Amino acid sequence: MRTEKQKMIAGELYHAGDAELVADVMRAAAWMDRYNARIALDRDEQRALLREMLASVGENVIIRPPFHIDYGYNITIGDDVFLNYGCVILDVCAVMIGDKTQIGPGVQILAADHPRDPAVRAQMLEFGRPVTIGRNVWIGGGAILLPGVTVGDDALIGAGSVVTRDVPAGATVVGNPARVR
Repeated sequence: MRTEKQKMIAGELYHAGDAELVADVMRAAAWMDRYNARIALDRDEQRALLREMLASVGENVIIRPPFHIDYGYNITIGDDVFLNYGCVILDVCAVMIGDKTQIGPGVQILAADHPRDPAVRAQMLEFGRPVTIGRNVWIGGGAILLPGVTVGDDALIGAGSVVTRDVPAGATVVGNPARVR
């Protein structure tokens, strides 16, 4: 029988209140307390802390605190990536950020999702859909990327945009919902 954690990572319905997942969330919360309390970290200290919690962290990554995650172990970040203040990544399943991507302040990357059927939702079940961001992407401040979205290489997402669908490589999208310009 599969564990709730295995179901979560696979994008299947799972119970977030499972003891193993609650322990993982608490571990991530303790990590965020340490990371976010140290805004003046030097690059080596920051990199060490990021590598302690995230699945993979490339070279020359800068993530300005505060930085918020669900679990951390589902987040993969490429080389030369920058996340500005106040980013949120709900990583119930894979979230991948490609090399040379720059993410503005207050951006939310949401892999967490909930059933549309109220009877299923009432059972306190949830699921996730992976989010993939290509290389050399720019995401403007306050943008929200919804579950299951893929953003192609060299794309630009305007500030405050809500990305509900895949973004083609090289495209510029803006608005709510975000549309190609």
